[in-house]
Amino acid sequence: MKIKSYAYGKWVEGTGAGKAVYHAVSGETIGTVSSEGLDFKAMLAYGRSTGGKTLRTMTFHERGRMLKRLALYLNDRRKEFYPVSAMTGATKADNWIDIDGGIGTLFVYASKGRRELPDEPFYVDGAPEGLSRNGTFIGRHICVPLEGCAIHINAFNFPVWGMLEKVAPTLLAGMAAIVKPATSTCYLTEKVVQAIVESDILPEGALQLICGSTGDLLDHVDCQDVVTFTGSAGTGKMLKSHPAIVENSVRFNMEADSLNCSILGPDATPDKPEFELFIKEVAREMTAKAGQKCTAIRRTIVPRSMVNEVMEALKQRLASIKLGDPAREEVRMGPLASRGQVKEVRERVNELLEVSERVYGDPDNFEILGGDREKGAFFPATLLYCDDPLRNRAPHDIEAFGPVSTVLPYRDVDEAVELAKMGKGSLVGSLFTGDDAVAKDVVLGTAAWHGRIMIVNEYCAKESTGHGSPLPHMVHGGPGRAGGGEELGGIRSVLHYMQRTALQGSPTTLTHITSEWMKGAAQPEDRIHPFRKYFEELAVGDTLTTHRRTITEADIVNFAGISGDYFYAHTDKIAAEKHHIFKQRVAHGYFVIAAAAGLFVWPGEGPVLANYGMDNLRFIEPVYIGDTIHLKLTCKRKTLKEPREDEPRQGVVEWDVEVFNQENVSVAVYTILTLVACKAQ
Repeated sequence: MKIKSYAYGKWVEGTGAGKAVYHAVSGETIGTVSSEGLDFKAMLAYGRSTGGKTLRTMTFHERGRMLKRLALYLNDRRKEFYPVSAMTGATKADNWIDIDGGIGTLFVYASKGRRELPDEPFYVDGAPEGLSRNGTFIGRHICVPLEGCAIHINAFNFPVWGMLEKVAPTLLAGMAAIVKPATSTCYLTEKVVQAIVESDILPEGALQLICGSTGDLLDHVDCQDVVTFTGSAGTGKMLKSHPAIVENSVRFNMEADSLNCSILGPDATPDKPEFELFIKEVAREMTAKAGQKCTAIRRTIVPRSMVNEVMEALKQRLASIKLGDPAREEVRMGPLASRGQVKEVRERVNELLEVSERVYGDPDNFEILGGDREKGAFFPATLLYCDDPLRNRAPHDIEAFGPVSTVLPYRDVDEAVELAKMGKGSLVGSLFTGDDAVAKDVVLGTAAWHGRIMIVNEYCAKESTGHGSPLPHMVHGGPGRAGGGEELGGIRSVLHYMQRTALQGSPTTLTHITSEWMKGAAQPEDRIHPFRKYFEELAVGDTLTTHRRTITEADIVNFAGISGDYFYAHTDKIAAEKHHIFKQRVAHGYFVIAAAAGLFVWPGEGPVLANYGMDNLRFIEPVYIGDTIHLKLTCKRKTLKEPREDEPRQGVVEWDVEVFNQENVSVAVYTILTLVACKAQ
């Protein structure tokens, strides 16, 4: 069987003999992989002109809904992927990380796109910047999709999650993607891409797949393209220095394998819950995906006084984890992805043994449940111990990318911090402690060297997502050896595929461009009250200037009685006169807001359905007894809500509110949100 690529809208079988890929459990040949015959330059052109062009016409909300439909579709078909995943050596638990985790990432970005981004094809970044004395010339930053392709070169350990965690923010940003999975497990990626193509949910050209070598693909990248890489630091550096990437200043994001650590706090003695939690986590990270995780715990840093207890507890825990064929119910750890990986891990372990001793695991003598020990890619969980980790660099320099971890002792917290930093940059570190002072010292001492730090105690452990689980909400990446890049992190990763551009001009012009009203822009008024207009009838900038209201002593007294707020600055004349700012009684800020609502609200029935909330409230100047207020209510932004069967079509309207006193001085500013019905139902 030949594993195919998907390019320029069709499935393509590579020419030539290709490279064989093998079943990790039985060692049998699954098929051959070749990308010979693919026109890589044409793939880039197709993605840019076909997929990218369509995606760029869509808004974030439309792209988010597209991702949700795709996530639902793949979720319904995920059981089809599990048997193929087992061929890579994945257990049922491993499938939850790779397949279910990848689909879950699609769901998260679908939600974030619709909730945190505007219903526009662009993103307005930050607040307006005043650039002139009178406010007629201002600045604003806008982010638009890059007009190239995002090329994702992924590692063998996560054939599904590795693809979807990059594709989700790429598509949400409005870029087309070309995915290149690692050859040894690309047959699983192919299976999922087949389902994606069959769904017909993505625009044509939005996703292409290369199974096999990338050929001359990178020769044709330009400044509008993005290249991301997950894998070894050596390969990443080679790709990063590609002449076309350097010459064209192509964005390059690298996430490399790193020597991640987990630290047992000095307070977490064997009688404490944190000790047992630590043991469970280290053992889990050693054996999940057979230790083939870029986030796996390679360095187990423990107090010297507890070394024996830790090693004994880990030996017992590891002995209970059965190695073998993932198809067997009792198996908790499968094989490595390939025989080549077995050879690689064995060599690295031998290098580590030059400065360490073996505590558990023998590659020449171990049992498996099912599978072929000679032809399969099995390697036992292996625990090492290095007695002098400050003087011996090997545990901090050499990574055995499999079920291997080295125990490193420390004398005090400062030494633990130093050991953590000796990894020269990690994707993740974790700390198990019930002492918040220790937690603060370790975090502040090691944060500059880690992309993520997880702190666990007995109170959060039950809901903790684990040391080795990158989450779509949180940044994934790290400095130094870890690659110096960032993935995920919510909307942060979406902006990686967009160009941030500074705009300068008049407030009215920038309002028209961004579809968001800015102070100083035109505020046209109409004889029809804005609250009497349907969603479609409102225009950004529509403004109401209200009538006036004089604030009386009775207003303050009555509001104090209703609210129970008898703060002295409102109700005690003598104390208020001593106030170093007010010098006299002032109206409650919340009364001013309530009175403002009375000025701008239309009392009768109309399209406005409900108050949806209030943002960015600031009280700028005090309002005194006898002051007269009025306000301007301006339509700032409109967002159409997704239709639901059980409610009328409606949208969210954001209104800029500015309250003035009798001297036309601003006393309060805020944004209110209202639900407004659509005229067309």
